[in-house]
Amino acid sequence: MNLSRVAAIPLRQFYLYRGSAARIVPLFAWVTIDMVLWGFMTRFLGSLTHTHYQFVPALLGAVLFWDFMTRVMQGVTTAFFEDVWSRNFLNIFATPITMPEYIAGLLTTSLAISLVGLAVMIVVATAAFGLNFAAYGAMLLPFVFILFLNGMALGVASIAIVLRFGPAAEWFVWPIPALLAPFACVYYPLATLPAPMQWLARLLPPSYVFEGMRAVVSGHAFHGTLLAAAFALAIGYIVLASWLFARVFRHAVQTGLITRYSAETVS
Repeated sequence: MNLSRVAAIPLRQFYLYRGSAARIVPLFAWVTIDMVLWGFMTRFLGSLTHTHYQFVPALLGAVLFWDFMTRVMQGVTTAFFEDVWSRNFLNIFATPITMPEYIAGLLTTSLAISLVGLAVMIVVATAAFGLNFAAYGAMLLPFVFILFLNGMALGVASIAIVLRFGPAAEWFVWPIPALLAPFACVYYPLATLPAPMQWLARLLPPSYVFEGMRAVVSGHAFHGTLLAAAFALAIGYIVLASWLFARVFRHAVQTGLITRYSAETVS
């Protein structure tokens, strides 16, 4: 893998963002709105109860980390869509870049964009609502890393869907975080869900992360086996998403669908 060709993908995105306020503003605007909205919500919930439950790290922190995972996924898909929308995707194949290098470039772009959003959310949540990351202790980095891996897997799977069914299939991609949120137990414990939904939730790495986050904030122990299970699931989904993308790409090349990729659908 040639790192200079991988770096060309985030460099192109940097030039796009540098010359467009319409791309830069959403990096800060939506995350700020989310933090302010949920920050006041946690403050309101805290005022209604007389317990010592920490709503800010348990709820506002959960929103922050879920937004981070969502932005990792969207960082991959949006960088891919930039090539689709500008009808530049086919031009990539006139260069020496390979598909693994292109995907690595998309993931690098996603990492940079999601870290910018994470930094903004941390500043707003800490300065305006007193979110203290010390409440998560040593588990903070593993939690964030697992969510990052899960976002990568969702991003690669999403671009595989669009590559297979054409540009119009992007509308299958945008709702994915919202569809997963009820099973990821972002805002409530796993025990709140009905039994069938709990089985589905246990297949999602974020459910372990948010269960662990609430346990740590409440002063309870979070077993390492659950963290290991979340990590194993995240790695497994990355492997599965990569296999799916490789299979879809091979099908598109062999059947000639790749040459008609500027159409709304390629089926």
